[in-house]
Amino acid sequence: MTTRRLFDCIDYQLEHFPKPDMLNAKEKGVWVNYSTQQVADIVNRFSAGLLKLGVSGGDFSAENSDKIAIISNNRPEWIFTDMAAQQLGAILVPVYPTTNPAELAFILRDAAVKYMFVSSHDLLEKVKSITAEVPSLQGIYTFEPIDGAKHWSEVTALADEAALQQVAVIRQSIPVTHLATIIYTSGTTGTPKGVMLSHKNIYSNLYFSKQSFPFEDAPQTRVLSFLPLNHIFEKTVSYIYLYSGISIFYAESLETIGDNLREIKPDGFTTVPRLLEKVFERIMHTGSQLTGIKKKLFFWAVALGEKYDNRVSGGAWYNMQLAIANKLIFSKWREALGGKVSYIVTGGAACQVKLLRIFNAAKIPVYEGYGPTENSPVISVNRKEAGGTKFGTVGPPIKGIEVRLEEDGEICVSGPCVMEGYYKRPDLTADAVINGWLHTGDIGVWDENKFLKITDRKKELFKTSGGKYVAPQPIENKLKENPFVEQVMVVGAERKFVGALIVPSFTSLKNWAKEKNISFQTNEELIHKPETLALYKQIVEDNNAVFNHVEQIKKFELLPQEWTIETGEMTPKLSLKRKVVMEKFREAIERIYG
Repeated sequence: MTTRRLFDCIDYQLEHFPKPDMLNAKEKGVWVNYSTQQVADIVNRFSAGLLKLGVSGGDFSAENSDKIAIISNNRPEWIFTDMAAQQLGAILVPVYPTTNPAELAFILRDAAVKYMFVSSHDLLEKVKSITAEVPSLQGIYTFEPIDGAKHWSEVTALADEAALQQVAVIRQSIPVTHLATIIYTSGTTGTPKGVMLSHKNIYSNLYFSKQSFPFEDAPQTRVLSFLPLNHIFEKTVSYIYLYSGISIFYAESLETIGDNLREIKPDGFTTVPRLLEKVFERIMHTGSQLTGIKKKLFFWAVALGEKYDNRVSGGAWYNMQLAIANKLIFSKWREALGGKVSYIVTGGAACQVKLLRIFNAAKIPVYEGYGPTENSPVISVNRKEAGGTKFGTVGPPIKGIEVRLEEDGEICVSGPCVMEGYYKRPDLTADAVINGWLHTGDIGVWDENKFLKITDRKKELFKTSGGKYVAPQPIENKLKENPFVEQVMVVGAERKFVGALIVPSFTSLKNWAKEKNISFQTNEELIHKPETLALYKQIVEDNNAVFNHVEQIKKFELLPQEWTIETGEMTPKLSLKRKVVMEKFREAIERIYG
């Protein structure tokens, strides 16, 4: 493997597959394409402008390189900023648009950010509200034209011939060991930690992932990008696309994903399970609106899908029925995704096995993978090749790295993808990386000595007051397979028994209530109806049947509102913030144990 810098993808593309549509986005309702050559020119001018503003990589140490922060939705300018900073040896500090002001101030101060790029008016206001707390900040630029704000084009306008020549010299000198980014993980606990990732870390991860999955060089193909680019999963995958000659199209927003899929007909995309669950809910809602034979056929097809196993043939009769279901029903699902999707990669949290079965039965291949920010991130992924995927696992480890399980089942990884450490926190680095092995904090087992299966987070295991250990995730994931359950959190640390907070799927629940002639005005009223409580009692009891006595949910509380990023219970990558939920719904938990 020749290790490259991330920004070398531009030269690589120009040499191997220059394209008219390297990066693409909708501007004022029209798709605008940026060719490889245009991207090269923009990025070079951007670097030259930043150089004129005094941005430099110093001696290429983490401490002395300038930091450039970005807080923006996914768009070509995101990648322009990333590569323009990299070409000078500056370090990009990406921040989630949903980060609260206190956390934002902490990150910008901790990294001593020099310049900041924001996409919209709201984000500009958020940054302006905390600038007094960040003495290092010298300027803020916006991607959208905003009255009274400096537009990013003012930076590229500073470029002159001398600066462009200087950039060409500097970029040659940047070592692959230099940091490309510091990503602050909001995590589900405590203060953000800055994960330092070098070009070598991320490039080796993209190279091994490209080989393992595999991502073929495919200049004719296109992908849709909508997972936040400041998350390492989408960032690494973006560079896989760029090094494979795949065109990237940016979704306008999470709300427009459906329209954008139909417009650009992508060959693939990456996602998180929460979004797949949402897609599935919409499909099921549409199905429930059908009548007569159409409705019967729809639910017959879904039931067939639930039995699908990619590793064991269902036999001639099953396969014939599935072929009919694919022709009559599932073909419409594929059309809704643009009709050309040949892979969806999901990560960031556990995906329900039921969904994996149904989507794969419907010839919408979903592959589950796994890895933390600290490993740049991919550790394992299910494969496209025959026998390379097993539902319910996160696949075999990628090539080029070593994975081992500690005695307690903790997953540890070593290799060139393991981070350089936590920024300014040698104490935390020493806890996480021991003799070159990253301790992930996730618990796993080997399935068939080949596939990695995550059983829980080490930190999320809890003990009941009877001293028995309980792993909440498997119980939650099983319960979420029920169409009436939207979200769930299992509780019970230091308590006599296991309880649960359940957010109903209000679409399913309201349809059910209408069929049963149960009148209600609000969600709040509906969840307190005796019939509703009886329904969920039955759902919980059915779920308990597959768990041992200690893991069974004895009591639960229904909640009237979904947990979201905006209301603070979910991280930006849509994982549950358990501490926040425990705090916010303390009264509901006390009622369970009252």
